[in-house]
Amino acid sequence: MERPIKKRRWIFMGSCHSKGSHCVKDILKEIVRVQNEVAALDHCCDTSCERSIRDLLSPASENGNTTIPFLLYCKDCKPFFASGLKKKAMEAGYYCIETPVFKAKKFVDDNCVKLELLKPVSAHAHWHKCDKKSVCDALHHVEEFESTGICTTVDVNCFCGITCLDPITPAAFTAPTSHPALDSE
Repeated sequence: MERPIKKRRWIFMGSCHSKGSHCVKDILKEIVRVQNEVAALDHCCDTSCERSIRDLLSPASENGNTTIPFLLYCKDCKPFFASGLKKKAMEAGYYCIETPVFKAKKFVDDNCVKLELLKPVSAHAHWHKCDKKSVCDALHHVEEFESTGICTTVDVNCFCGITCLDPITPAAFTAPTSHPALDSE
């Protein structure tokens, strides 16, 4: 079932408990396929959902976008947040990245997909989930997403919905300024 949320954003929800409902897996496979096609055209990529897929491949846009960012919804209908650590380059410790926004990298088998965490970037303040009530609250002031290089592998059968954002080219990761909740000791 599809229903428009805002301009060019779609939610695909299937019956979470019915057998044979693989819409999240099918959409993620299509995202990986078209991102790989774009990467093959540009030779620069390392490693509605339907509208975002068409926009990413559209020769008319020629905007250089490489990624369809998306959010996943668990079977309890809550957004899935993943977190990961990135080693600090110039000092000891790690940056903790937590996000509900991902880039599909590749399927590792028929049901498991490797996702890259995309870091939300806001000029207003540090972004973090802790004090946010919803994804919309959390991402309200986000201006762009950064490619973190942090990946997690998930079983797509654990998800019931997916929301695709407009195609983008994620910015390169920049270290956050010091923030006690984000820095490890």
